[in-house]
Formats: sequence, structure tokens, C-alpha cells
Amino acid sequence: MEARTSLFCDMPKSISYADAGVSIDKANQAVAKIREYARSTFNERTLTEIGSFGGMFAGAFPDMAEPILVASADGVGTKLKLAFETGVHSTVGADLVNHCVNDILVQGARPLFFLDYFATGKLEPDVTASVVEGMARACRENGCVLLGGETAEMPDFYPPGEYDLAGFIVGVVDKAKVIDGKSIVPGDVVLGLPSTGLQTNGYSLARKLFFEIGGYKVDSYIEELGATVGEALLATHSSFLPEIGPLLDTGLIKGLAHITGGGFLENIPRILPDGVSVEIDRGSWHEPPIFGLMQRLGNVADNEMFRTFNMGIGMVVIASKEPAAKLLAKIPNAREIGKVASGDRSVSIQ
Repeated sequence: MEARTSLFCDMPKSISYADAGVSIDKANQAVAKIREYARSTFNERTLTEIGSFGGMFAGAFPDMAEPILVASADGVGTKLKLAFETGVHSTVGADLVNHCVNDILVQGARPLFFLDYFATGKLEPDVTASVVEGMARACRENGCVLLGGETAEMPDFYPPGEYDLAGFIVGVVDKAKVIDGKSIVPGDVVLGLPSTGLQTNGYSLARKLFFEIGGYKVDSYIEELGATVGEALLATHSSFLPEIGPLLDTGLIKGLAHITGGGFLENIPRILPDGVSVEIDRGSWHEPPIFGLMQRLGNVADNEMFRTFNMGIGMVVIASKEPAAKLLAKIPNAREIGKVASGDRSVSIQ
């Protein structure tokens, strides 16, 4: 009688998830560090711990007649490449939170809670914790709860030493105080609040200009910038909530535009009603030298610069003349940078 060979003969050793490249132990180490950072942002509305299937947040707003939730999601883009190259991971988390805070701020919303998505090929708990520490710090500064998130380890999906990062924010505004730009008319004044460098946009072009065309390295010191290339490009994206937040309920502001991807030319029209346009006076504010240097490196056209970068203005505020004067008095670093005119919802740079 012919012997049957067992399917289980000569089987290799028992295979685990770690053998496939995913370490549950490292994930647990990362979560332990993340939990403490997240707890530092919790408030009386926070109803769950980090590690729950879903984050719970109390949704009663007795001080508002018609509370409107405002949500947004975004990423840091190729600015992450600078974090990988410099080994500095503590700022990109703050970039992400502040970017999202600004995006809902333009509609008059104050942040309630934030969630993140962190994905990498091989989990390094210290790197993950450094990123989350930056997020927690920014959440505390913005009065926002880091309610939860997802840490994903996906072998072979990302190059070694790299990760991706995304954020999701929810805020609230009373319906009567929503800022939507609908009342903007010719004759209104355009104010600008300064940015801290590139914020989180235009980095694909910036990296090409500095590293491919200019031949710089991340540790190249540039006298004109007073910093290394890496330091200048990693300047943290500012939150404008400290300056704008106290003014949201005053009725002085007609429109707000966060100058992110698309620069002046794409972002300001998003808040303009039909029949108006905006004229920007380029010489009315201090342009950080990094923008002029990039423009010279690549002989970049003015139109391309203003469509890609914020050019030193991180937030645009539109108001009538008298309210604009009051806003300038209340926001010392703001500048009058232009005016509203009749037109086709376009932006021109004078």
C-alpha cells in the first residue's frame, strides 16, 4: 500500500505577524507614548481614552442658538521629505494641526477635536512619538483635543525611514456667526497676516529649486536666510487662531482666506462673491527672503510664485474700511495689502 505524505511534513517554523514585517509589540510601545501626549489635550468634553474603537466627545452647545459643525482633512505633503532628511520629526505634527485649525477658522469655527493618521513601512516608536508630540503640543495651544487616530504599519508599502501623515479636524460655529464672504463689496480692505515661511505648501517646487537647481543640501547654511536650508524649510506652519479667534464674534470680519496650496491666486477667489475681485499691492508687506531666493534660483515667474507660495502672507482678512482700521489696531502684525474692486472673482498682483 502506498504511503501518504502528510501536508504538514517538513513545515517551516511557526510564522508570526512580525515575520511578515508588522510588530505588534512596537505598535504597543508607540501607543503607550501616544496615550500620554493625547491625554495632555483632554478636557471635560472628552469621554473616551486613547485605544477605544471610536473617540467620544460631548456634543452639547448650550451657548449657541444653532451650532454648526465644520470639518476638514489635510496632510503635510512633501514637507515630510525634509523631516526624513533632517531627522527632525517634532514639527510636522504641529504643521498638520495648525493647517487644519486655519482651514476651519476661515468659516468662523473654533476647533473641538482632532484625529490623525500615521502610516509607515516599519514602525519606529520614537519617531511616531515625536510626530504625535508635535500634534499634541499644537492641539493644546489651539484648545483642541487630540481625540484619537490610526497608526498603520505596512511593510513594503513605504520606503525605509518614511511615513505619511494626515489629519482630520472638527470645529463649531454658531450659524449666525459663520464667515462666508457673501457680504464682500468693492471698496473693502484686504489685510494680511504674516506667515512663518512656506507653511505646508509648495514643497515639491521648493525642493526642486534648492536641491536640484541650486545644488544645496539640507544642512547648507545660507547667509541670506540666516539658517540652513533644512531649518528654513521646516519652519512651523502658524496657527492664526490666537490673533483671529478673539475677533470672530465682533462682526468686523467679512471674509478669511488661508493661503495654502494655490497661493493668492487660487485661495482668495474661494471666498469672493460674484461681481468682485481683489487687487494685491505686492510692496505692502515684508516678503521673507526665502521667496526671493527661490524665484531667482529658478527664474520663476511672478504669477507662478503667487499661485504656488504664500509669499509671506499666511492668512487674508477682508473687512469694510472702518472695521479694517479696528482690526489693524487689534492685530499688530497685520498689514493692509490690497483692496476689493469690481470684477470676476479674480486676484491681480500690482
